Amino acid sequence: MIWLSKRRTIFFMLIPTMIVYLGYIIMPVLISFYYSLTEYTGIGTAKFIGLDNFSRLMNDSLFWISLKNTLIVLAVSLLLLLPGAFLLALMLNVKVKAGNAVKALNFAPSIVAPILVGLIWVFILDPQMGLINVILTKLGLGQFALSWIGGKTLTPYSIGIVFTWQMIGFLATIFLAGLKMIPRDVYESSSMDGANKIQQMFRITIPMMNETVKINVVLIITGVFKIFETVLLLTNGGPNHLSEVMVTYMYNITFTSGEYGYGMAIATVTFLLTLIFSLIYMTLSRKSIEE
Repeated sequence: MIWLSKRRTIFFMLIPTMIVYLGYIIMPVLISFYYSLTEYTGIGTAKFIGLDNFSRLMNDSLFWISLKNTLIVLAVSLLLLLPGAFLLALMLNVKVKAGNAVKALNFAPSIVAPILVGLIWVFILDPQMGLINVILTKLGLGQFALSWIGGKTLTPYSIGIVFTWQMIGFLATIFLAGLKMIPRDVYESSSMDGANKIQQMFRITIPMMNETVKINVVLIITGVFKIFETVLLLTNGGPNHLSEVMVTYMYNITFTSGEYGYGMAIATVTFLLTLIFSLIYMTLSRKSIEE
């Protein structure tokens, strides 16, 4: 009876969380999928058309451009954020004067509104009036003044750098928490056995940070696939949609073109890709640990 009582208590305590989860996570996904199977303009009745929107998606060159740009941003973010945030966490783990102030300053970009992030980086990267190109021109290096944003080639890489700047403090804080959880006794024992700092790093610190790395990779994947405001301010997907990422393309299709059904198809694919990438990574990382 006591066991039944505990089970019942746990069940009732989980009900509010499950209601919120169903209402804010599951239901929007299901509604989005339903409208992705329809032709709907936001007014009147949705007309069921089956998988026509997904068939159209496969032949939509702009969708593939937005997917390519999103994957470039993801690759740049993973390459810069993981080592960058980890090294930053190692530096923050060293006790120094005003250490708390340094940690707060490091975290600051993460709490800046994405719209403000976009505005800040427009003034840095804009081809005509951006700080980088102005400085290069003043130094007589005008040949290196490139179209960092708004061009065909460099824009997704620039978006990846902006996303890195925005997220590095947050991910470094998570890495720092992981470093704090490693028992000091392990380092002391290894030192007594003759291990130097480099050996401790590769044989103790990095292996014991596996779960923290996994969390940060998933956060990067989900963060990249929902980038919106920053890209909207930087380029608004232009010129000619060449710098679209998946969320901005979905937004423009849904709210600018009024094709709600097709926009929901893009949203559904975006959600599925986020889920697939996260599951693949977690599965591969689990297998590597077992081996």
